Amino acid sequence: MNTLNFLNGDSMPVLGLGTWLSKPTEVYEAVVEAVKTGYRHIDCAYIYKNEKEIGKALKYLFAENIVKREEMFITSKLWNNFHSPEQVEPAIRQSLKDLQLDYLDLYLIHWPLAFKKEHAQTSDDQYSLDEMPLSATWKAMEGIKEMGLAKHIGVSNFSIPKLTAIIENSAVKPEVNQVEVHPYFQQIKLIAFCKENNILVTAYSPLGSRHMMQSEESITKNPVVQKIAEKHNCTEAQVILSWGMERNTAVIPKSVNTERIRENFGSLQVKLDESDMSELAKLNRNLRNAKGLYAVVPHGPYTYKNLWDE
Repeated sequence: MNTLNFLNGDSMPVLGLGTWLSKPTEVYEAVVEAVKTGYRHIDCAYIYKNEKEIGKALKYLFAENIVKREEMFITSKLWNNFHSPEQVEPAIRQSLKDLQLDYLDLYLIHWPLAFKKEHAQTSDDQYSLDEMPLSATWKAMEGIKEMGLAKHIGVSNFSIPKLTAIIENSAVKPEVNQVEVHPYFQQIKLIAFCKENNILVTAYSPLGSRHMMQSEESITKNPVVQKIAEKHNCTEAQVILSWGMERNTAVIPKSVNTERIRENFGSLQVKLDESDMSELAKLNRNLRNAKGLYAVVPHGPYTYKNLWDE
């Protein structure tokens, strides 16, 4: 499998299995199926509430010698209510315990948001970034890397200004930024900035949101995508995932369906040419689906504008 390489020579597989919204009752089989299919990259997070089941799947896969730990790339994420520096180490240790691992390959700050509770429903449940600076949380992230709890550290849902602030005030740069990217939301400026600063990009929702995929707005129903799929004798989803990997981003499509897991893996065999990429580049609509509006509450410190710096 193709990989994206960190500055120290470590690598991250370009195709991974996303586990957001994967029910605990389904994710075990999904992870086992994915690894047997050939996936070596699993994307997890505390807030997905399924890390214990993923841990059981990984334990089985390692015990049966289906795959070795060092062959896998496992990511998890720090949730918003653990931004206080003294909470970062306990948070990653909880994920490690649930995943039954000694270390993570990558640990990310999930959102540039600081909460007092797991789910902040009022302004009293939130810290502003002046009260709980991202730089302080990041300093603690550097600490867990130094301890060996995570081989690499990064962020998710960070804009260029927020990345710049971390870069300018840290000993270790973010090594990955995981953000929404698909043909309708191509994130051209952000990806270029990350490339200039040696920050790898992981694309979540690489096929669009689940609501979009189930509607007439689905990228798979776009005539351009359908035409390219016919040309390459592959599925529309495989075209879209191949596009993401061709742009040197990792893609982490979520699925618990065996056939879909295998279909997504088949995207590694699809090789788009320059004309395909040129046609797909024209599809950009600047259509963000994951808006972070769950954090926007009356009189709270967060707005759509200041979250994304738009």
